[in-house]
Amino acid sequence: MGLPFRQAAKIGAYVVKKQLSGKKYPLVLMLEPLFRCNLACAGCGKIDYPDEILNQRMTYEQCMQAIDDCGAPAVSIAGGEPLLHRDMAKIVEGYIARDKFVILCTNALLLAKKIDQYKPHPNFTWSIHLDGDKGMHDKSVCQDGTYDRAIAAIKLAKSKGFRTQINCTLFDGTDPERTAKFFDEMMAMGVDGMTVSPGYAYERAPDQQHFLNRERTKKMFRDILSRGNGGKNWEFTNSSLFMDFLAGNQTYECTPWSMPLLTVFGWQKPCYLLGEGYAATFTELMEGTEWEKYGVGKYEKCANCMVHCGFEGTAATDAIKHPLKMLPILMKGIRTDGPMASEIDLSNQRPAEFTFSRHVEHKMSQIKAGNSNTTEIEAAE
Repeated sequence: MGLPFRQAAKIGAYVVKKQLSGKKYPLVLMLEPLFRCNLACAGCGKIDYPDEILNQRMTYEQCMQAIDDCGAPAVSIAGGEPLLHRDMAKIVEGYIARDKFVILCTNALLLAKKIDQYKPHPNFTWSIHLDGDKGMHDKSVCQDGTYDRAIAAIKLAKSKGFRTQINCTLFDGTDPERTAKFFDEMMAMGVDGMTVSPGYAYERAPDQQHFLNRERTKKMFRDILSRGNGGKNWEFTNSSLFMDFLAGNQTYECTPWSMPLLTVFGWQKPCYLLGEGYAATFTELMEGTEWEKYGVGKYEKCANCMVHCGFEGTAATDAIKHPLKMLPILMKGIRTDGPMASEIDLSNQRPAEFTFSRHVEHKMSQIKAGNSNTTEIEAAE
């Protein structure tokens, strides 16, 4: 897999220690210090807020407090487009000084302009958003030319000595043959790893028809992985057991607290993908969220989710409890034929509640009253 040995070993030791404690724990802090973006992707549910909210920025101090409070060994910074945040280089440096692993996710449109603000470090990784080859990606982000600029940014970052990976979200209708060829091209280019995930149906996303259900997700990943020697031809940053889950070979329930999300609204309940309330503190998130109400088979909105932010934590726990499960995958690759693992029963799931506008109204009230806990900055940065 595509994680450096030091990072894998440190995170593995952290997971073992936390498992022994018997308490819920975060694996990766997901940080969205702003929602503003310089793209308008059809599958994104983050960018259609009022300008007053899109102009909000989390401060450096808030970003540092978040990692200090949750204690996760790694942080993934997204958005919006994080390179629009004028303090982003300082935020990255602050996390590295705390010996955290930092994955900075970007569409790369600003990377050439901003890259000299950053220094290569074993704990730091650029994660470039690429949803497939040129035609696939440009269609996904709704803007021509973005693929070429992302490829140029990858080459630039590699030339300057940065660890550089891609993150790839796959939607319904993805061509397995074309995707496998794209993965081959990324390996030939020398990227340090690939993070892949099926698209999740954000409530606010303009395009709802191209999100995958679980059956199509598993078939799609089997079709792709079968073209790459069970995935052995490619370096994924995802864990072996998570990839095995995507191919339908594991029955997993999600671990929603494993990748907690902090945004300008607060700590998002219950997970990175569902915004059904916000906590003011990490402790409030962990102790005040009704975790038992969410997950596949429990809640209608969760029914089709197989995204890494919910299931990587489950796979990590399974790897600690059953380390021998990984050996056949490492030796032979991921199985892409034969029967699939049993699926979770959906017959007793509670119906969806549509609450996404409440936090917007609350934040707008705070901003108008001058009580927002984030900083408002005009969009140009």
